[in-house]
Amino acid sequence: MDDQAPRGAAAALKGRLHGHSLKSILPNLATVMAMCVGLSAIRFALQGRFDLAVGAICIAGILDAMDGRLARLLGAASEFGAELDSLSDFVCFGVAPGVVLYILCLNAWNGFGWAASLFFAVCMGLRLARFNISSRLPDRPLWSNQFFTGVPAPAGALLAIFPLTLYLAFDVEGFIYPGVCVISLVGAGTLMVSRLPTFSFKSASIPRPFILPLLMGVGLAVVALLSAPWPTLSVITLAYIAILPLGPRFFRKHVSSSQEQETHEAH
Repeated sequence: MDDQAPRGAAAALKGRLHGHSLKSILPNLATVMAMCVGLSAIRFALQGRFDLAVGAICIAGILDAMDGRLARLLGAASEFGAELDSLSDFVCFGVAPGVVLYILCLNAWNGFGWAASLFFAVCMGLRLARFNISSRLPDRPLWSNQFFTGVPAPAGALLAIFPLTLYLAFDVEGFIYPGVCVISLVGAGTLMVSRLPTFSFKSASIPRPFILPLLMGVGLAVVALLSAPWPTLSVITLAYIAILPLGPRFFRKHVSSSQEQETHEAH
């Protein structure tokens, strides 16, 4: 009996080790890569390479967008992958931006500057915890997949480092004044934990006539990012800020439409 228990445990462990194909772990590999790239932003900041730090956070955002799509495409979604993705988001988009800005300029304000970085990280943790809970609710209406509650993690990181992006684009010292960076961190953190409905572009439905212009626009955006990354990234961030007020308007429209449909069905 005593020999059978260790043998059974070893067999179970062996089965676990050999029970996953490369296809099933590809999304997790993308998540781990995103975590490593996001953490590397802090190393680049310590070396004074703030351009590479911003680039690392942006690449982490691209990898973060890829892992979920890979999981759905390959049928490899799992509880482990979801938890790993949440942890990676916190590191890449909650910790790295605040630390990069603290190294850049907030250290001049000592504890107050560090408090702004902590505030942003805490808001990111709260935002991710709320998202994890809400995404598992069984009675969510289908149209709710088109909206986030608050600004999502990658967009929050982009808003937080916006002053640094502007500085890299235009070389104006005023953009990285500690007060400006505090405002960006506190503002981005507040937007993440707010109840503001924001667009979820991953669930957007594109009408057929707009597909070709959209592909052309994405191609032009990629070319612009490669040729003039910081001005282009600044324009993208400004465009995202500009569409934030549109989220509540379209959200209320979907709510009204859903209520009218329920009333019609009830009668």
